[in-house]
Amino acid sequence: MTSSTNRQADESGVRVERRGPFAIWILDRPDRMNALSRATVRRLGELAREAASMSDVRAIVLTGAGDRAFCAGADLKERQGMDEEDVRDFLGLYRAAFDAIARCPKPVVAAINGVAFGGGLELALACDLRIMAADARVGLTEVSLAIIPGAGGTQRLTRLLGEAKAKELILLARRLSADEALALGVVGKVAPEGESVLDAALAWVEPLAEAAPIAVSAALDAIDAAFDLSLDAGLLHERRCYERTLASEDRLEALAAFHGRRKPVYRGC
Repeated sequence: MTSSTNRQADESGVRVERRGPFAIWILDRPDRMNALSRATVRRLGELAREAASMSDVRAIVLTGAGDRAFCAGADLKERQGMDEEDVRDFLGLYRAAFDAIARCPKPVVAAINGVAFGGGLELALACDLRIMAADARVGLTEVSLAIIPGAGGTQRLTRLLGEAKAKELILLARRLSADEALALGVVGKVAPEGESVLDAALAWVEPLAEAAPIAVSAALDAIDAAFDLSLDAGLLHERRCYERTLASEDRLEALAAFHGRRKPVYRGC
């Protein structure tokens, strides 16, 4: 896979790279355990919204710089200088950015290379897929700091694991090993020990490099709606999503490739 890099040396603490059809967003504040500052959260939201119109991007991998932390959560040094109203504003910024990631029509994969606590795990939960390094640890640990998950963690973890398990993990501020997170379904895969979790994530989603973009986007839309709709309403929404694929040139290309016994070439139209 070819690799190119676009290093963004700004105050956001987010570095952007490309590897072929995959965009890579790197939380690049290793001296702060890749903690989430205002600028970092704002930039992540911008990137998610920009990605929607990037036809040459098939998927996004989000990871952290270094091998200690994916993201240790909120930047508590920055948070210390905030009053109550500042914190409320920051939570609104979190929600806007994480919702943009969750609603991005491109698959977003969290490659959890180290600890992901509090807002760090909430960020990963906003992604579509999650993979962990073998020695990484994750947890919604906010209750131990006299607050609660405020960037979607109580909602996304409950939808992922169910009420009882979410209560256990959040109320007890449990920190999970990679094997525990995999067994519970918090992550879908653990990278082999000693292997770069970023490389493992890219290999895991390699099928997306040649997938039909309209079909992938429509499938994401249909699946995400299942959380909020009744079965009847969800089935209607699924039909609308299917219609987007039905009218695409990629669907005709798939049929032609099947009959011609060749590999399809999808163009996202």
